Amino acid sequence: LYGQESVLQPIWDYMRLHHSDTLRSPLFPVILSVSSYFVLCLPYLLCDLVGEKWPAVHRYKIQPCKLPTASMIRRCIGITLRNHIFLVFPAAVAQWAWRPPVPLPEKAPMLLELVGGVVGNLLLFDLQYFIWHLLHHKVRWLYVTFHAIHHEFSAPFVLATQCIGGWELVTVGFWTTLNPILLRCHILTAWAFMVAHVYVSVEDHCGYDFPWSSSRLIPFAIYGGPSKHDVHHQKPNTNFAPHFSHWDKMFGTHADFSFVKVQ
Repeated sequence: LYGQESVLQPIWDYMRLHHSDTLRSPLFPVILSVSSYFVLCLPYLLCDLVGEKWPAVHRYKIQPCKLPTASMIRRCIGITLRNHIFLVFPAAVAQWAWRPPVPLPEKAPMLLELVGGVVGNLLLFDLQYFIWHLLHHKVRWLYVTFHAIHHEFSAPFVLATQCIGGWELVTVGFWTTLNPILLRCHILTAWAFMVAHVYVSVEDHCGYDFPWSSSRLIPFAIYGGPSKHDVHHQKPNTNFAPHFSHWDKMFGTHADFSFVKVQ
């Protein structure tokens, strides 16, 4: 299944031979996703902290008059830390204690297989979260009890990505872990998906429409990106899919958006 000519084989051999104990630990996926989140948040957080003092960057702000305040930043950091202390950390310790080390296959995946696996996992998650998200907006009890916390901000900023309730965090983590298993992905593909998923989630909430935003790079308007998700926070009954556009277009919940016009 995994060809010997994979361009990823030298990298995989180095990782497997020199860092086997770390990679096989049940804690590794948790550390990978959590550390990726905080590292990827930093550049966007810096953009918000500098704000209008950095015109070359601020010109790409989707809602330029709405920068996060210190209290908003503290609120998001507090919720994120609470979730990680009381949910993520105990789950990681439980995995470390009860789950055996993960076996590492000798062969690396082919590059196209890895890319296809990442895209396949993103598409599957897109369907799962679209259904979850739609239900949590249409059923008032679900919205008030579990999802309203994420809509405290009508202008998303990067730290709002994980300003979510515990139920939502557990659900997202479950799908992120389960989907690569369902699709029978190589473990390297699973890790790549985790990092890619963190990145697109952070980008969706960053509040900036940069020239390199995914929605600008991916053609045919099939990907939503930060502008589309920004519209969702302004019009909460639209744009339920987290990344792609096809489900919202099929079910009539898609809302158009205009890119920031740079002068």
